[in-house]
Amino acid sequence: MLKRVFMAADPGRVRLRFAARAVLGIGLAVVVCGLAGHSLAGAVTGGLAALLALFTVTDATVRGQALTTALLPAVGLPVLAAAAALHDHPVARDLVLLAVVGAGVYARRWGPRGHSLGVFAFMTFFVAQFLHATTDRLPELYAAVLVSVLTAAAVRFGLWCYERRLPPTPVPAPPAGTGLARATTRQAAQAMAGAGFALVVGQLVSGQRWYWAVGATWWIFVNTTSRGETLVRGFRRVLGTVIGIGLGLLVAVPLHGAPAPTAVLLAVCVFGIFYTAAVSYTWMMLWVTLLAELLYGLLGVLNPALLALRFAETGVGAVGAVLAVLFVLPITTHAVTDAWIQRALRCVHSCTAEAAARLAGVPGADPAVRVTELEQLLGRVRLSVAPLVHPLNPVPARKHRARRVLALLDDCAREIRGLVTVAADPEASHDARLTAACRRVEAAVEALTDGRDFPVTDRPLAEEPALAHLHGLERALAELAAPLRTPTGSPLVGA
Repeated sequence: MLKRVFMAADPGRVRLRFAARAVLGIGLAVVVCGLAGHSLAGAVTGGLAALLALFTVTDATVRGQALTTALLPAVGLPVLAAAAALHDHPVARDLVLLAVVGAGVYARRWGPRGHSLGVFAFMTFFVAQFLHATTDRLPELYAAVLVSVLTAAAVRFGLWCYERRLPPTPVPAPPAGTGLARATTRQAAQAMAGAGFALVVGQLVSGQRWYWAVGATWWIFVNTTSRGETLVRGFRRVLGTVIGIGLGLLVAVPLHGAPAPTAVLLAVCVFGIFYTAAVSYTWMMLWVTLLAELLYGLLGVLNPALLALRFAETGVGAVGAVLAVLFVLPITTHAVTDAWIQRALRCVHSCTAEAAARLAGVPGADPAVRVTELEQLLGRVRLSVAPLVHPLNPVPARKHRARRVLALLDDCAREIRGLVTVAADPEASHDARLTAACRRVEAAVEALTDGRDFPVTDRPLAEEPALAHLHGLERALAELAAPLRTPTGSPLVGA
């Protein structure tokens, strides 16, 4: 896990810049709140709003990101008002919170923008519980949210908009015709059921900190689809929380909320959250937990008993999520994994065809865009297969076959990248053997996705780079047939 976090590839230092910009943007937002005369509660609200504006907005284009950022207050402020108005009406408050949970998850069907707005709405309600916000504090909290989102936007789109120099990152839509189009509806029902369990049991554990349990359930559902993904994410959340609590006992508790060192550690936590989010959910949760502990230290309520309570509430939230995905409209790991693998295979064919067209001199042929899409799809495959290759998976045969599929898909991606690199050479030529090889790749992809057999012929080593990559791609596709063509109940099916 340590190697994956600190040795993971960071092309163009995107993760490093992402994290450094977050520290700058959130730090400036908190400073602006302080200069505006806001209280500690206002500064905390503003810092969280800036964090969400910089972290959750993931539209493919800078223009789309700016529009989503501008819409965040339009969603968050009404939710904040509702949470504050219902502070002394627990039954109505709880019902509205469950409605926010369901709507926030359902909104994911509208892509990255719906996801961002849903997260912002939920977290606005969450911070109102964290700060025990009432209606008399709404003007200050409103101002803090608006100022902080504006400050974060100024940093992201003005001062340090490194995305303008990067190609747009496509976000693959769920494959059609596989049931995934209904995943958001099913997940909304699951999230509401899990949050309802967490809310009731969390209040039995603590009438003051029950919202931790609901927050744990919510974040376990973020960026997951199948029950397997959700189970793995729940485990990682609990593990990260436990490690973070242990670190908090060593670091946060002894500080007793001292402003200067706490501010430095808060900056470190923000950097850690943004830098590790893409590679390790466990590490991200470690930093989130430590950040929350430091904030409680500033509020003067941090002690070991509070940390034990946080662990208990996180466990309640994880149990709620697990029960929901197991018994409320479950979405199987196989259904999700199979859909994403088929989508990735079709993209392999598209990449090959586009590269062949580029070699043939077809105007406008650009396989690089397809390669970016393939990388995104393979990321989704890895996420969906994660439950099958997890160390705690009790079925070794299933784990082995899933790893084999991932390795062969990575081989396909490597050959595709090599082919595209060759195609980018203006001196690269096109001949009939390339056309024939591309047709064989097309036939292999169609056979794999339709469940048909296809002939496999040993090819002699090719001297031409493009032909060598196509032959390597053929071999990888042929070897994929064995692990993918398995009957129901086999290592990759029924998970």
